[in-house]
Amino acid sequence: MIGIFDSGMGGLTVLKAIREEMPSIDVLYFGDTRNAPYGSKTREEISKLTIQAIQILRARGARSIVSACNSVSASMTVSLFDTFALTSDYLIEMVGPTVSYFRESSARILLCATPATITSAMYQDGFEMIGKDMQAFAIPDLASALEFGASEETLENLIRDSLTDISLHDFDILILACTHYPLIAHLFEKVLNEASGTQLHVFDPALAVAERTKKHLWPREMGDGQTTFLLSKDSEPFRKHAAKLFPQNTSTVEVLKTI
Repeated sequence: MIGIFDSGMGGLTVLKAIREEMPSIDVLYFGDTRNAPYGSKTREEISKLTIQAIQILRARGARSIVSACNSVSASMTVSLFDTFALTSDYLIEMVGPTVSYFRESSARILLCATPATITSAMYQDGFEMIGKDMQAFAIPDLASALEFGASEETLENLIRDSLTDISLHDFDILILACTHYPLIAHLFEKVLNEASGTQLHVFDPALAVAERTKKHLWPREMGDGQTTFLLSKDSEPFRKHAAKLFPQNTSTVEVLKTI
């Protein structure tokens, strides 16, 4: 069984991409809705919450772990190999697969994420290591607004305000480096088209993570296609998005009493 965790519902986009690549796997998904979002938290807070999430998944039988949260830094993920006796084949994160996906690309890259992800510089460092120039910017409060059910008008305005000082004509692709953001990819596309007058391509890193997951975990993680959702706090927006993304999937939702 594969364990997937995120600060809330953003990781559902990663689960959907993985399901499309590996429909028969059994998945245990932990959404830490009580502490969402992680993007505004300190590195120390994120470290503590990440360890807690992996402990919950491992205790419930997950053998392989996918960190579907960009705010969990690459360096911290590496340290978890020793902490939980995992190898790189059993722990997959967001940054490496995404950077690797663009290794042979000539696209001019713009990347948006939460403040924690941008401050960590993990994407900037990753692209620099493969010799790629890119520009990154944060969208404060967007993940939180999404997590708690803000209106599309509010979400659209947050996106538009974040792009005020960026010359969009200098880029070919926008990477949505927060797993919450692809849930409103249509709003990004709308704002980008209005602002630039061109079709700036929007990329969801979940696609690269799904490819990496299949490469490392198939066929070892074959199952019956079951999904179990664990939430640290009940969330109507989470349930709504889960039902929308997986209308035909057999799944259960459990709200943890204590964690």
